[in-house]
Amino acid sequence: MRHGANAVATGVVRGATAAMAMSGLRQATTALDLVARVPPESVLRKTAPHVLSAVPVGRRDALIEGIHWSYGAAGGVLFGLLPRDLRRRAWAGPAFGTAFWLGFELVIKPVLGIATNQGGMSQKLALAADHLLYGMMVGASEWPYRD
Repeated sequence: MRHGANAVATGVVRGATAAMAMSGLRQATTALDLVARVPPESVLRKTAPHVLSAVPVGRRDALIEGIHWSYGAAGGVLFGLLPRDLRRRAWAGPAFGTAFWLGFELVIKPVLGIATNQGGMSQKLALAADHLLYGMMVGASEWPYRD
């Protein structure tokens, strides 16, 4: 297992970059009305609505994106701390992204009291797809193989 500042920094960059790629896909899925409310917004509305209301309406999307990229960066660090032999497997990144999504759906939403049927099946599939993309991006670079 690779530890230390280098692993953390690499994970932050890979995770944030992967979250940015997800944001591009989410632009499409929200424009097509497949996603009603993205997870970072749902979490923010439940845990810190005063923060959201303090931000001007025209800047809320930037706040939500920043939070999303932070989640992605943290996920990248977690992926980087997985055992090297596991990270090297072709399925590791996609499985990690899918697990990240399932963690939100099966743990975070119920714990926070976020409606589990929000957006219906099309939203669930769209969010699963963008988390799969996230995992593919986190696991696809040369980085998992260089330690």
